[in-house]
Amino acid sequence: MIQRLENHLMKVEIESKGAELKSILDVRSGHEYLYQGDTSFWERRSPVLFPIVGSVWNGKYRMDGREYSIPQHGFARDAEFTVMEDTPEDEAWFYLESDEKTLAMYPRRFRLEIGYHLQETRLTVMWRVKNLDEKDMYFHIGAHPAFMYPDFKASDAVHGYFLFDSRDLTTELLKEKGCMGYDTMHLTLDSEQMLPITSTTFDINTIVLANRQVRRVSLLDKERRPYLSVLFQAPVVGMWSPAPDAPFVCIEPWWGRADRVDFEGDFSEREYTNRLAPGATFSASYLVIFDAI
Repeated sequence: MIQRLENHLMKVEIESKGAELKSILDVRSGHEYLYQGDTSFWERRSPVLFPIVGSVWNGKYRMDGREYSIPQHGFARDAEFTVMEDTPEDEAWFYLESDEKTLAMYPRRFRLEIGYHLQETRLTVMWRVKNLDEKDMYFHIGAHPAFMYPDFKASDAVHGYFLFDSRDLTTELLKEKGCMGYDTMHLTLDSEQMLPITSTTFDINTIVLANRQVRRVSLLDKERRPYLSVLFQAPVVGMWSPAPDAPFVCIEPWWGRADRVDFEGDFSEREYTNRLAPGATFSASYLVIFDAI
């Protein structure tokens, strides 16, 4: 089921499967900001990552003295959400509750609510995690929106630029099986705190800025003109594109991060894990501001 939010500037579509964004359209120009899931590069558009971000070592993790298997980025992105009724006109909300299938992968009862609020050219994505269990809940949650480069040509030397709100940035490096090693790399920005996006930018796979290094990541076009900005309070943000000729880049606020290689501790000991007491609610959000094109 598709839910729509629209005003005189923007039109947004969200699908109930995964509560996933399907389209972010500038109604004035007809420009589509969101990647449309061409399977030659990546079949998704903006999945929600829950109850893990990234990978667990060897696809398994431990909780309550037992071992569980779970796919990369968790199960919410492939689950059918229920549309919430009686929401504000400029918002759309969806929810997912634990069931036998989720409990086999993740032994906590929960309710995950995902909301979208459109105001002018600003789209806020909101999450609420409710612990319906009798035990403390440990989880990660994150975003993975894929934004189209403006005026993309694979042959261009530069596809666009990242602009950060900080100058001194260090990325952690993935090592193997989708998990983090212990090596880091300094990002070399130009005098305007920008990083050009070229065919080699993602040779390291994913840029992972942890420890709250930034609060805002902007994407500019090849001429350094503003295109969109992602604002967040997340402790980690990832940036990724699957291939040098892929026409999109992901900017991903994460309240969590992949396991370290060889990690075999309890889920509660994973880095950037959120703890939620029985009956409590965790809330988080991020904001995307779109510039006219």
